[in-house]
Amino acid sequence: MRLLTPLIKYWVCKTAPGFLYEALECLGGNGYVEDGILARHYREAPVNAVWEGSGNVMCLDVLRAFSRDPDAAAALLSALAAQTQGLSGTADALGAIATALRTPDVEGHARLIVELLAKVAAVAALNESSPEVAECYAATNLGRAGAGMYGAIELDAATAQRVLSRALPA
Repeated sequence: MRLLTPLIKYWVCKTAPGFLYEALECLGGNGYVEDGILARHYREAPVNAVWEGSGNVMCLDVLRAFSRDPDAAAALLSALAAQTQGLSGTADALGAIATALRTPDVEGHARLIVELLAKVAAVAALNESSPEVAECYAATNLGRAGAGMYGAIELDAATAQRVLSRALPA
C-alpha cells in the first residue's frame, strides 16, 4: 500500500487531463458546455496535482517507500513480473526499473521509475480481467517507442473484435 498509493496518485494526476480531453473530444460540443459535468472535470483536472502534491514529491514518496522496505519492493516487482509475463514490453520495463533503482542518483530517475511502474501495474490489473485489453495497453504504452496517444495501435481483426465485444457486449 505504501508503494502503490503515491504511485497511483501520481499517475491519476498526470493522466486525468489528457483522458478527460479525449472524452470531451468524443462528445464534441456536448462535452464542452457547462450544462454537463465533463467540462468542469476537464477544467479542474490539473488541480489534482496541487491537492495531492507535485509529481516530483509523489515520485520521491515512491522511492522512499522502496528504500524503507526493500523486501516489499522486491516482492511487488516479482509479483508484477509474474502477473505480466509475456506481455509486450513489461519485462524490459521491469528491467529498466530495477536498473534505475540501483543507480547512485536514483532520484534523477524517479519519474522514469514511477511512470514505468504505473504502466506495468496497470497492465497487471488489466490482465486479471481482460488479457486482450492488457496486451493492447502493454503494446501501446510499453511495447514500442513513441507510444502514448489514445488509439495509436494497430490490432489484428480478431483482437479488435474481442476488445470491442468486451466494451460493447450484446
